[in-house]
Amino acid sequence: MGMTAPAIYRYFPSLEALVRALAEDLMEEVAGVVAAASEAAGDDPGRQLAAMARAYRAWAVGHPVEFGLVFGAPVPGVGHLGLECLPDDPGADLGRPYLEAFLRLWQRRPWPTPPREYMLEHLGPHLGPLREAHGDLPIEVAYTFLSGWARLYGMVAMEVFQQLRWALTDPEALFEAEIVQFLSQ
Repeated sequence: MGMTAPAIYRYFPSLEALVRALAEDLMEEVAGVVAAASEAAGDDPGRQLAAMARAYRAWAVGHPVEFGLVFGAPVPGVGHLGLECLPDDPGADLGRPYLEAFLRLWQRRPWPTPPREYMLEHLGPHLGPLREAHGDLPIEVAYTFLSGWARLYGMVAMEVFQQLRWALTDPEALFEAEIVQFLSQ
């Protein structure tokens, strides 16, 4: 970079600020990759969800260190990046295309979920951050988005952190089966 290590602190007040700026840039990068995949998939929300999931996985597998920084164990100064998912944060930008696709799917054809009364009582009171960043979603859409994100993130994290080698020679096969299963529900 043409500067000494201490010179970087002319631009950032601390190591935590530097790491946070890097993590925000990476989150914006992956959000852009996911949004581009959604746009390239056309108007069908099911195809968009599959394309976005594949794009997220491809970015993560291609950038394992960066994935670990942004989506791995909390790093001082970065650990709260996902907790501040406000409407203009990179994390909200990553989630928005997924939520929009889920909402369009729900509007076309609602799918089975746990009983609405149960979700309103047990999940509803805890959806403040999601609703603040993305508006008042039907509880069924919020539930499906969150359970889908947990599955997607779990599959990708296990692959990136090489926690599936004991069972699979190629985790992509299981990932593709999960996409088919999730979208068929």
